[in-house]
Amino acid sequence: MGKGRGWLKRRWQLLALLAAPVLFPSARAETLVIAGDIWCPINCQPGSSRPGIFVELAREIFGEAGIDVEYRVVNWARAVHDTRGGRLDALIGAGLQDAPDFIFTPTAPGVSRMCFYVAPGSQWRYRGLESLAGVRLGSINSYSYGQELDTYIRIQRDDPARVQVVSGDQALDMNVEKVVLGRIDATIENAWVMDAYLANSGQRGKLVKAGCRTPDVPIYLAFSPALEASVHHAAVFEAGLKRLRESGRMNALLQRYGLPPLD
Repeated sequence: MGKGRGWLKRRWQLLALLAAPVLFPSARAETLVIAGDIWCPINCQPGSSRPGIFVELAREIFGEAGIDVEYRVVNWARAVHDTRGGRLDALIGAGLQDAPDFIFTPTAPGVSRMCFYVAPGSQWRYRGLESLAGVRLGSINSYSYGQELDTYIRIQRDDPARVQVVSGDQALDMNVEKVVLGRIDATIENAWVMDAYLANSGQRGKLVKAGCRTPDVPIYLAFSPALEASVHHAAVFEAGLKRLRESGRMNALLQRYGLPPLD
């Protein structure tokens, strides 16, 4: 009888051990889903050897904490919406104005220098908001270009003679094509992004820089306000950023993408 009870006890212990991974998944089973539209070199083609600076940062930092990172390409407006609702864990490359209700780390992994681009023969140059008078400006839906320009675009977006807004996964391509074809006079874009796009698409020289807004805009991996784990994830990412800056790993990563080191 005692032998029977001992066997039964051992059997339940075995079943409990087999069930443990299901009932109590390890930290290594956790997956963080981050997303944004392609904004290379910040986030590039999934599956490539260079998926983007922020993607590599996230994978390295969270990997050290035993958390897998899944990177998805989603058009910007949808990525903001789904991260806000908790269907995605974090939004790649967000500025504070993009989603002020999201959870941001104290340290920004990068900065966005927003510049204006025109056709090579254009004489127009950006010299503040007043210089936009009479200019058809191309922008991307739900992007933040800094508070002053965001306000200007919001006020003028219903007037295509002042502002034209495009959406979707090919938004940058559309704005470049519209400038080349003369459908708009200028478009605004992150300087890293535009330089990489023009070089990689074989269109170098088709657009030229016509001035930049100041100051630069800090950009982040912004975490969902709808998920309880976001505060923890932000803390893990912040600690990792500090570690990589101090070790020199951050500047080595920037250099791999052809970018200057951080100050």
